[in-house]
Amino acid sequence: MKRWTKSVFASLCASAALTACATTDINDTQSVRSADPAPRQAGVANPEIWPSYEYPVPLQADDEARIADLLAKMTLEEKIGQLVQADLCCVTPEDVKQYNLGSILVGGNSGPGGNDLAPAPDWLEAADAFYEASVDTSDGGVGIPLVWGTDAVHGHSNIVGATIFPHNIGLGAMRDADLIEKIGAVTAKEIRVTGQEWTFAPTVAVPQDFRWGRAYEGYSSNPELVASYVGAMVRGLQGPPTNDNLLAGPYVIASTKHFLADGGTDNGVDQGDSSISEEELRDIHGVPYGPAIAEGVSTVMVSFSSWQGEKMTGNKSLVTDVLKDRMDFGGFVVSDWNAHGQVAGCTNESCPQALMAGIDMYMAPDTWKPIYEDLLARARAGTIPMERIDEAVRQILRVKGRLGLFEAGKPSERPYSGQYELLGAPEHRAVAREAVRKSLVLLKNQGVLPLAPGGRLLVAGQGADDIARQSGGWTLSWQGTGIDNSNFPGATSIYGGLQNAVSAAGGTAELSPDGSFSQRPDAAVVVFGETPYAEFQGDRASLALDPELTAPFVTMRELKAKGIPVIALMITGRPLYVNPALNDADAFVVAWLPGSEGGGIADVLVGDETGEPRYDFTGKLPAAWPRTAQMSDGTLFDYGYGLTYGNGAQNWTELPELDTAELAGDSRLWFGNGAPAARWSLLVGAGQEGDQTRITTVPAEALNGRARVTAENFVVQEGARRFTISGGPSSVQLRNFEPVDIDRETNADILLLVMMKVWDAPDSAQIGAIGPGSEGFASFDMEATGDFVRYGIPLKCLRSKGADVTSLTQPFVLNTEGTTDFAIGEVRLGMDAEMVLPCT
Repeated sequence: MKRWTKSVFASLCASAALTACATTDINDTQSVRSADPAPRQAGVANPEIWPSYEYPVPLQADDEARIADLLAKMTLEEKIGQLVQADLCCVTPEDVKQYNLGSILVGGNSGPGGNDLAPAPDWLEAADAFYEASVDTSDGGVGIPLVWGTDAVHGHSNIVGATIFPHNIGLGAMRDADLIEKIGAVTAKEIRVTGQEWTFAPTVAVPQDFRWGRAYEGYSSNPELVASYVGAMVRGLQGPPTNDNLLAGPYVIASTKHFLADGGTDNGVDQGDSSISEEELRDIHGVPYGPAIAEGVSTVMVSFSSWQGEKMTGNKSLVTDVLKDRMDFGGFVVSDWNAHGQVAGCTNESCPQALMAGIDMYMAPDTWKPIYEDLLARARAGTIPMERIDEAVRQILRVKGRLGLFEAGKPSERPYSGQYELLGAPEHRAVAREAVRKSLVLLKNQGVLPLAPGGRLLVAGQGADDIARQSGGWTLSWQGTGIDNSNFPGATSIYGGLQNAVSAAGGTAELSPDGSFSQRPDAAVVVFGETPYAEFQGDRASLALDPELTAPFVTMRELKAKGIPVIALMITGRPLYVNPALNDADAFVVAWLPGSEGGGIADVLVGDETGEPRYDFTGKLPAAWPRTAQMSDGTLFDYGYGLTYGNGAQNWTELPELDTAELAGDSRLWFGNGAPAARWSLLVGAGQEGDQTRITTVPAEALNGRARVTAENFVVQEGARRFTISGGPSSVQLRNFEPVDIDRETNADILLLVMMKVWDAPDSAQIGAIGPGSEGFASFDMEATGDFVRYGIPLKCLRSKGADVTSLTQPFVLNTEGTTDFAIGEVRLGMDAEMVLPCT
């Protein structure tokens, strides 16, 4: 078995005669840099310069015999079914039986019976139902059991009551591979309780631009640190690489993702393009795949993103020539959520190119049926070679054989199934609490830490007693929103941990989000930072907090002015510009996204009865901390920085403070504070045709006096625009100068959100979008409201109605007929609607 080592890589570099071919030690502060490549066709890799490995998973004779027998017996329909994965939202056990589906998954907002907060027994019951459907041979089929995948990316995080570990960026601060393996083992065991067998983890992205909304899913910006963790996590989840019949033990199959360079896209745009050289692609983003393959990872998930303009899901040179052939990956390759639809020449419903590029299983959550039918028709017509179909099916069956799926029986009969006491078990929470302690990074301490345990402590900030906020995205829901502390039985908030620690020593802790207090405290911990987000929602225009999240800076300043020592505790998925908080606080601690065990923070912040630390700070920055909100302005703290109690009190030099409000732009906000987004226009006209009036100031008139536009208060004074229209047709539109492409958002469950107040409802109304040569509209009942209401319509609806979501010049159009009076406060893309409109 070949292992990834620096010496192996160095010899490879020498043989490739590269002018520069560097890796970094996990404690280096330098970024990886490598030579410019020789001119090559864009998006086409050269397999010869990539490292080669030996996939260490032995082939089992009985499994190989079974696979050969199955392939000989399987109908074409059964083979195609193995290549398709459906989401729980959109598939039934009857579908699984009829179409012989090879896999299902549970997306971020799915759950048994449509309830993503379903109790654990419901998950196990659903697992049994789908399994039994897959092995039902009453129709004469071979009955291959399906495998169920889940995003258990920081614990079994879809399940109420499970242990929630820190997100990967926090684990990267630990520098502890042994603990990573323990985390993997705990996660696997808890997954097995509810009957699933496959986790889409570990994420091995190497984020280079922390404006990317998934940056916290990567352990570090340093490829060597990421690589040092990957093998450990795979071992924890799957056991050793020679392990067979995983379901007989406490294991699941793992998936490294997202191949390749999802963390290297230009400007940190999710699902965007990485225009880097092939050497950078290999030396930064490819490095973690070596240890994953060496440890026998069972599956690899291919990225949404592109390299040099070519979507990874359709990139044969990387998926087949590099990953499968050169790097010798021997499991199966799965695509990401409808990612095949972004490949050139493809749609969500048809993409043979992905299969030919090397994808073995299509993740087609809500498009599985048309994908199945399209593949089947092409196979029957002979336009997809049977050799490629058989190859993909063979790899899927090999992984299922290694998993022990053929012998395991239904999920409820397997080891660990139904042992609900293992979810959030004390010994599991202890592992998570240790991870929290070790992930904390101390950036400033002027002698106020550790806190005396017997005194009076004030705990301030909106995030102080919010377990959902400290857990972040991919927690019970896709974005980690819409949940509260009641959804985390057995978990401990940051405030709860601090209260327990100080009260145990006879002290008191007062919770006060705004920083007010009833009795003068001896010290104050102010919790601040980001609110939960996941992919798409998390992309940023700059490395600045949203202005509404900086209110705790004022709280710190006011407490400091009263002579109260202030400890700033930051919840964040990435390094951000927070110089005002660093200046105002006497101590500054980065807690990242610690998960369910907030007590781990108190373990380090609160001292013992003698005033000595109970645990020291050991965390080191997994990525450089920015000097300003712009990446180009350099770093404030280098990668690897982190103080300990042994450093003693610091002499602090005040940092420059900048106004970042303009930098924190949000490309998802199309209208707000009474104005359209930059370079957009607000128009009033009559339907799609005819004269349109651009509204720049108010009051204004349009439609020959039939329409009057005035200001209305919303959030801020005059933050909305009110449209009073007399009879006839009317149209309120947002127009942009460059067409908007919202195809990636359409693949997810994203809504077009409109915050609207209605005084007088029209006779009829439509909401829609227009592009060159396309339009899509849905009708809705626009009723009078007492206040502003956030309406939402799925982008998928607009696409299904005919809008070309890859090119929209009027992404928001509201058509009405008849007299009406309404105000619009905001138009944006998002997920949180008070009323989701039907697609009619």
